[in-house]
Amino acid sequence: MSATHLLAIDQGTTSTRAIVFDAAGHAVASHQLEFKQHFPADGWVEHDALEIWWGVESVCREALRKAGMKATDIAAIGITNQRETTVLWDRATGAPVHNAIVWQDRRTASVCEGLKKDGHEAKVQEKTGLLLDPYFSATKLAWLLDNVEGARDRAHKGELAFGTIDTWLLWKLTGGQSHATDATNASRTLVFNINTQEWDEELLQLFRIPRAVLPEVKDSSADFGRTTADFLGAPILVGGMAGDQQAALIGQACFKPGMVKSTYGTGCFMVMNTGDKLVRSSNRLLSTVGYRLNGKTTYAIEGSIFVAGATIQWLRDGLKLIGKASETESIAEQTGDARGVYLVPAFTGLGAPYWDPHARGAIFGLTRDTGIGEIVTAGLQSVCFQTRDLMEAMSRDGADGVHTLRIDGGMVVNNWVSQRLADILGVAVDRPTVTETTALGAVYLAGLQVGLFRSLEEIAELWRCDREFTPVMPEEQRETLYQGWLDAVRRVASAS
Repeated sequence: MSATHLLAIDQGTTSTRAIVFDAAGHAVASHQLEFKQHFPADGWVEHDALEIWWGVESVCREALRKAGMKATDIAAIGITNQRETTVLWDRATGAPVHNAIVWQDRRTASVCEGLKKDGHEAKVQEKTGLLLDPYFSATKLAWLLDNVEGARDRAHKGELAFGTIDTWLLWKLTGGQSHATDATNASRTLVFNINTQEWDEELLQLFRIPRAVLPEVKDSSADFGRTTADFLGAPILVGGMAGDQQAALIGQACFKPGMVKSTYGTGCFMVMNTGDKLVRSSNRLLSTVGYRLNGKTTYAIEGSIFVAGATIQWLRDGLKLIGKASETESIAEQTGDARGVYLVPAFTGLGAPYWDPHARGAIFGLTRDTGIGEIVTAGLQSVCFQTRDLMEAMSRDGADGVHTLRIDGGMVVNNWVSQRLADILGVAVDRPTVTETTALGAVYLAGLQVGLFRSLEEIAELWRCDREFTPVMPEEQRETLYQGWLDAVRRVASAS
């Protein structure tokens, strides 16, 4: 093969990136665009799926231009995406019938509560590894079918197609020739049976979803089709797809059972590889597909925090306490401590292990001498406390003690955050040389498909640690701070 580079499409919750990687996993060039967030009602979050698509076109072309490459230099494309975000579109025109409903959206909370009261959650969890929560795709899709005029009838006739963002982008990339997803994204819909690795007829009936709208489910590394020639100038194979958190698990080379990574983007997601064992959580964590290669499923257990980097975005854009996110590191270093201030960023409810869709954000411990420094520091520290919540839940589920956590995502370039994570968790924290590991995982999958990488073992050899952060905070201080956090969360939950 003459082409030795790979292109990652990393479609996130607030921005879209394209990164060109070489065969050693090094980023050559990248481009990124933010896009508009729509909040039509309290707890509702939407995206314009066409704006996302136009952004993908733009960042891919610009990344190739920066790299000085053309389409024929790219061996394959890997897609990684915000998960659970739901798109429904017209198969004939390719036009979405409504804005995409974002994973953060809580409009179907009452539907999920009704299904729980009717006793369905145990069955759903047994089949999908998930909980009944508006976070996942099924109730979002049902809402679209019920609330867009004529949608349900058209869906049954096969005129409409459903997909999470990966599927939507693949459809557009291939000119409507490929309607497919991978097992990781399918496992987040609430209608995919992770035991049988198939769409589940009983769950489709429960959520009133017609099979005709569903995509084909493939391995995470597979032939997903080829882009149209007009996309970048020549057809390119799409060879890998995975939801962003599973892609980060791959990018962090967490291929052995017990290895853990935590990604800090808009939200925060901690994922532990459990191998071929499907671990059932007793602490409201999620059992999910880590990746599926050559028909073999590797499972994982996951804790999801809805708001991490979005807290800093809110401090910047909502409260206007900072001009840019990078300022927070020096502010926290100068402040030193939040001085009893706790920010609970439950803007769209609380995720794992609480799963309280009605909780809302709050700041506790304010005094007359509280300033911007304390509030910003509390915002950063909230990410560390939420990570501790997830680690405690994994421990209660019987996971072996985590000795090292591999971290990635935009927030971890902040050294204060990385060190405070180590201090609050009481474990070593490793930051890799490539922190945008979601994109890296996507191109690893694509590279496996076209033979640029021969095995997971070869990929694991490419992982490099940039810096290790070790705990320096005294145990008593660590526990006092964490107990203060738990008290703040209890007050947010009780207010809901």
